[in-house]
Amino acid sequence: MKSILSFDVDQTLNIAKTPITSEIAHLLTSLLRAGFKICPISGQKFDQFLIQIVNPLLENGASPEIFKNLHLFVAQGTQYYRYEAPENSSEGYSEAFWKKVYDFPLTSAQVKEITSALEQSARELGFWEEDKLKPGDEIIENRLSQVTFSALGQTASTEEKYKWDPDCKKRAKIVEKAKLLAPDFEFEIGGTTSINAFVPGMNKVFGMEHLMKELSVEKSDILYFGDMTQPGGNDYPVVEMGIDTITVRSHEDTAYALRGILGVSGNL
Repeated sequence: MKSILSFDVDQTLNIAKTPITSEIAHLLTSLLRAGFKICPISGQKFDQFLIQIVNPLLENGASPEIFKNLHLFVAQGTQYYRYEAPENSSEGYSEAFWKKVYDFPLTSAQVKEITSALEQSARELGFWEEDKLKPGDEIIENRLSQVTFSALGQTASTEEKYKWDPDCKKRAKIVEKAKLLAPDFEFEIGGTTSINAFVPGMNKVFGMEHLMKELSVEKSDILYFGDMTQPGGNDYPVVEMGIDTITVRSHEDTAYALRGILGVSGNL
């Protein structure tokens, strides 16, 4: 039986950029209570992990005591947060108890070079759609240890995002051009409209290797869930590592598999 369940987030645990459903929240809560270590790993920022995963868990009855088994690997695992409430704390849940264990940020010069390459590539290809952004939103976001291109911004509707690049061909063209402009960095397709850019090696391989180090586990202890496991997808590096992986196409697929795990472990 696996002891570590690791997940991509968008399209694996939820509909892109939305909180996890009550069903997923209840399943994850049952797994956390049963002693499984739950380890989401995604290109998103820490606050999105709170909005999309942690807050819905609390809203669906999870107690903060079980968060000792919840490990957040942010920005593809180049940042790691764990919940460390003081012993005998009577304060209940607090965001302040999330401790950043490590962080590997880009320099300002690296952020500038990546940002320039992504914007120039998208503009030249006709894929820079700033006019579609909602007020206050942005196409390119500095996530500290990576830079992320989101073609329609963060707050576009799910329907709009699904329609923009369902076969990943637009983003593949942007990646091809951006690599020529900024050859010292890696560009990886993820989510529904996103491209993640980072220093070579700082992808999910980096995150999973640090997961194993921080939790003192081996590859054989981990089961990974992701929707972009094809070559070029941001989950593919995990497959290449030889970690057991379940490819899903939606959070419904993930829920089905988790019910099976709980059933086998006797915790359903």
